[in-house]
Amino acid sequence: MQVLNFYSTIFADQLKRGRKTATIRLGDKSHKYKKNQAVMVTIGYQHSPREKIFDAVIDQVEVKRVRELTPRDIEHDNPEFRRHEEMIHFLEQIYGKKVTMEDIVTVVRFSQIIVHPPSFTDARLGIGGAQN
Repeated sequence: MQVLNFYSTIFADQLKRGRKTATIRLGDKSHKYKKNQAVMVTIGYQHSPREKIFDAVIDQVEVKRVRELTPRDIEHDNPEFRRHEEMIHFLEQIYGKKVTMEDIVTVVRFSQIIVHPPSFTDARLGIGGAQN
């Protein structure tokens, strides 16, 4: 299974709460990630133990220039950001190099795979969840 890894533990809470539903990676990564592909979402550094957060499915892979990123693209990557300047600064920190509005990025949108979601009928009958 392919791994979608995040280096910063600050993303763990955002991922677990469903607030982070995309990642913006510098360069064209369309050869690496494909729509409908299952991935394991993890957090940790290379050559170190990693924490599995959840399994996910890739919903969309878009290659575009930084200047073409929408506020929604940016927000889905980092709920604290909305502006290109914030995203550029963040990418520069991660990749350790200058990033411009003309650089190519890949926006990878993903959804968590839930093993046993309650069915609609179960929810109406109050089975398997909190009772009213």
